[in-house]
Amino acid sequence: MDITDDRIDSGKPFDWGRTSGDYAKYRDIYPQEFYERIVSRGLCTAGQSVLDLGTGTGVLPRNMYKYGAGWTGTDISAEQIEQAKRLSEGMDIEYRAVSAENSDFPDGTFDVITACQCFWYFDHVKLMPELWRMLKPGGVILLLYMAWLPFEDKLAGESERLVLKYSPKWSGARETMHPIDIPSVYAERFRLTYREEYKVNVRFTRESWNGRMKACRGVGASLSEAEVADWEREHLKLLENAPEEFDVLHYAAMAELTKK
Repeated sequence: MDITDDRIDSGKPFDWGRTSGDYAKYRDIYPQEFYERIVSRGLCTAGQSVLDLGTGTGVLPRNMYKYGAGWTGTDISAEQIEQAKRLSEGMDIEYRAVSAENSDFPDGTFDVITACQCFWYFDHVKLMPELWRMLKPGGVILLLYMAWLPFEDKLAGESERLVLKYSPKWSGARETMHPIDIPSVYAERFRLTYREEYKVNVRFTRESWNGRMKACRGVGASLSEAEVADWEREHLKLLENAPEEFDVLHYAAMAELTKK
């Protein structure tokens, strides 16, 4: 399913379904610290019902399942949801292929609604009242994000420049450490109760870093098969100068919005 949004990549179409295989294999990369910081806030733990918007291949529900919350994941891509179901075999997680704006669960269903790596994709004017409605009194929207730092990590910068060679309008580039942007409409019914940003090293091999980059929106989700092959050929050549295993510097961010 092609998605076109003038706010993203200058309107260049992308489809996560085209890269769902690589996404499932290579984008489950959050370090344990990422999850522990969520739990330390008393979120996504036993006794809570959690909805994960834009769940992709179910990375967040799968990795946090052990903490005891009841999870539901939604994503606009049916291919991503199929991967999530496959990878969650044996876990009691409900998945639905539906957009965030059309999730339409009953009033007061969830204690927490999470959005990891996806918040900027949504129509917030439509979504905000729906999130407020689906949350229980005092419920929380938990926004999560992690990105490499191309100006501080040499290899990340080199890989990113190669993505921009093939996708010059890719708006996922040139990240610096900053708080998660929260559209002003949320102030009507939510209050910002916590936020933090921190740096973290993420371990990769040459194969897994190539796969992670290939599974980004600027490559696998938007380029033609021929363009992806050309990009990958150049990227593997670039990685010949890298160690077999290495760390890539990232920053992670989280923000809690509590229902008024």
